[in-house]
Amino acid sequence: MAVPRYLTGDAAGIKEFLDKFDVFLFDCDGVLWSGDHLFPGTVETLELLRSNGKQVVFVTNNSTKSRADYKKKLEVLGIPATTEEIFSSSYSASIYISRILPLPPTKRKVFVLGESGIEKELRSENVPFIGGTDPSYRREIRPEDYKLIAAGDESLLDPEVGVVLVGLDFHLNYLKLALAYHYIRRGAVFLATNIDSTLPNSGTLFPGAGSVSAPLISMLGGKEPVSLGKPNQAMMDAIEGKFHFNRERACMVGDRANTDIRFGIEGKLGGTLGVLTGVSSKEEFLEGEVRPMVYLDKLSDLLGGQ
Repeated sequence: MAVPRYLTGDAAGIKEFLDKFDVFLFDCDGVLWSGDHLFPGTVETLELLRSNGKQVVFVTNNSTKSRADYKKKLEVLGIPATTEEIFSSSYSASIYISRILPLPPTKRKVFVLGESGIEKELRSENVPFIGGTDPSYRREIRPEDYKLIAAGDESLLDPEVGVVLVGLDFHLNYLKLALAYHYIRRGAVFLATNIDSTLPNSGTLFPGAGSVSAPLISMLGGKEPVSLGKPNQAMMDAIEGKFHFNRERACMVGDRANTDIRFGIEGKLGGTLGVLTGVSSKEEFLEGEVRPMVYLDKLSDLLGGQ
């Protein structure tokens, strides 16, 4: 397996690398920012790429925000962007449910474990849903709930639910997990916006969406959800279908080897670029099973190739 090339400080190498690509797919958390902290030089780096005719697409596994929410965040941080340039895992999941997944007419509703970002994207595709941020699900389970769930009572188990969609849920509780488990046992399709185990924020790591689906996987005897975020190639196909780019002239930029870099490699993109400002370490990039083509200390090191 090839050893990734280290480009920080290598002006000629950076220029040579950038000249190979027309499209750059950017992960956001851990690459452009961490939490609400914008990494220095991010705005200038993106401006450099755009000024050289490169297309920029923001590809995020964070399902807590909709594309419109991400546009606002980008703008607040000083990064010009359009909604159409943003591709989130919640949007990918909504497209999959509404346009691809074959569901019976009486089983079109989605039970959501997640935040408002998922709900907004489901609404944009006219997909009915329950759960999510509904306050009635943000409570402790009561003794009578066990009997109602066991009996399949419609006051707790909606007969029209045909999908359980799991994302990052900041209000996860036992009641939500119990309902999700029983919906899946009754035949609902098990989907995840993404399966990232951790979420980079404020310079450290916190539980990610994969930590929300993990209890369900355990309860279901190891049954994995279909993931609609990186590295699942359903997301890459959807991105290519929307932007119509040549994969050989596209590069994936990310901080996480097992999602971002794998996404680009399995998607047969022309290149992958790893940065050391997020999850994966230098050792993982150099010695791990999934390695980027090149790596940098930080994204703004690309400015050294001017």
